[in-house]
Amino acid sequence: MNSRISPFESALADAALFAEESLETLLPPVAGPEGRLLEAMRYAALGGGKRLRAFLVIQSGLLFGVDRRSLGRVAAAVECVHAYSLVHDDLPAMDDDDLRRGKPTVHKAFDEATAILAGDALLTHAFALIGSPEAHGDPFVRCELVIRLAHASGHAGMVGGQMMDMAFEGKTPSLAEITRLQRMKTAALICFSCEAGAILGKASQPMRNALLAYGQELGLAFQLADDLLDAEGDAREMGKAAGKDTGRGKSTIVSVLGVERARQQAKALSEQAVRHLDLFDGKADFLRAAAEFVVARRA
Repeated sequence: MNSRISPFESALADAALFAEESLETLLPPVAGPEGRLLEAMRYAALGGGKRLRAFLVIQSGLLFGVDRRSLGRVAAAVECVHAYSLVHDDLPAMDDDDLRRGKPTVHKAFDEATAILAGDALLTHAFALIGSPEAHGDPFVRCELVIRLAHASGHAGMVGGQMMDMAFEGKTPSLAEITRLQRMKTAALICFSCEAGAILGKASQPMRNALLAYGQELGLAFQLADDLLDAEGDAREMGKAAGKDTGRGKSTIVSVLGVERARQQAKALSEQAVRHLDLFDGKADFLRAAAEFVVARRA
């Protein structure tokens, strides 16, 4: 058995380590009454996950020679937003999950009120990170990062998608409605992660558009693969409960198309994502590999 990891796997692991180190530095523990809040924030944000969004920030930024300090702050900000979304998604009022990344969810490890506050604080901290001069020397670049992240994570993106997800429970939305939901809830933040490097690098509009299109297809492929894992995956391997969508009466592309057609659709989305990177030649090979990774993963 060959235990050697691929160059892509090595790059993904390096990005995960860099993001973890950045978060460790940018989310320091504090003493005092608010110390429990920081403890919950760190519990949510540190020590787990693939760090795919951080990887996308880093790899898109490397295409344009963005410096490491800027990439670290923006990657950490995206991971803070992602962690906040998981904390709130796991709450009893939402998906009511007890397990995340193989450990108790934040409201189980702490309490529900602390989980709500930790999610709120992670979201606002993300904007502090990308709005600071350390993120980029140009204030116009920082403003654009703030605006684009707000769009991706707010009512027109992730939060709006979560609202649609709850509204569709027990109903039979169309394939177009499910796709729109997934573009907002999952793909929007992945799109920002891909676009962030182009914003930091002041890339041309065609290059920025290419990364946005890549992120759209990648985000949809990622969510479709997630739905397939929910339908077929092993809870121990995934580190979270399986079969949740069926149990909550949620319609997904898998429930509409069936497993085999959904798997074919995920592969097609991955291939479409890769085609959007033709503009970058060999410099984007790790992003191409990421598109294959999201549909082949088992967790």
